[in-house]
Amino acid sequence: MADVLESPADRSARLLSEPWQTAGGATSGVTGTVASVREIWAQRRLLGLLTARELKSRYKDSAGGFLWSLAKPLTQLFIYYLVIGQFLGAARNIENFAVYIFAGLTIYTLFSEIVGAGTGSIIANAGLVKKVYLPREIFPLAAVGSALFNFAVQLVILIVAAIVIGTLTLSVNLFFGLGALVLILIWGLAIALLLAALNVYLRDIQYLVEVVLLLLMWASPILYSWQQAAQILPQWLLEVYVNSPITLAVLGFQEAFWSEASNGVPLPHLALRMLIAGAIGLLALFGAQRVFSRLQGDFAQEL
Repeated sequence: MADVLESPADRSARLLSEPWQTAGGATSGVTGTVASVREIWAQRRLLGLLTARELKSRYKDSAGGFLWSLAKPLTQLFIYYLVIGQFLGAARNIENFAVYIFAGLTIYTLFSEIVGAGTGSIIANAGLVKKVYLPREIFPLAAVGSALFNFAVQLVILIVAAIVIGTLTLSVNLFFGLGALVLILIWGLAIALLLAALNVYLRDIQYLVEVVLLLLMWASPILYSWQQAAQILPQWLLEVYVNSPITLAVLGFQEAFWSEASNGVPLPHLALRMLIAGAIGLLALFGAQRVFSRLQGDFAQEL
């Protein structure tokens, strides 16, 4: 009650007497990243609520609910299997073509959703950004959480299909699937953080991302094998292609759920390539977080 009756002059004097508290990490380098991680951990409950809100809002008032998360990948699977696999004959060169496609689509869709939703996450939550301070990284992370839920649903279908068709075997190859997931999470979050910050200042980025994600899907060995790409690409471009984290993640998922029972030809040194890509990805994630932290101070004004 005393605060309500407080005069503007008294309130101003009281605020001036309070110790200064910095909102957001003012430090740089590793120290700044550690401070940001601590802030995010302190707000982990809010992160969970934002993730749940994003999932609920996506399928709000729909009778199918979360089942709609399967509509796009299953439709893509049907079209690609029928048109690319049967009409154009790709299935003749790749055994168990349906599992091959769905393995690649499952892991790539995770990357696509993280980057796509993460890029627009700050603008989508402009109301919160302008009203209260909280670690802004929470918004791209909520996009990651939402994408992981959809990924889990698709993964269950992939596992069931692989068991029924007989391509899933309990072997060390399953670790390639885990490595592919970690690789996509690292690189997806790094790219999402960077683009989310830049998108606040240049709104065309979110539209450009949609086009690039479509191109990247066709530039990944999802509908064709990496050996087919090796036949037409010059050696230097082939090295760039096969060492792309997206290509490595797709190959890792195919190795886990398709290759061993389908006479698949693994990429040489796939595990080592994935480890190197993961290490570089951690550096990229650190750099993206530092750029995000530097730019987030003016988010409210830009929004």
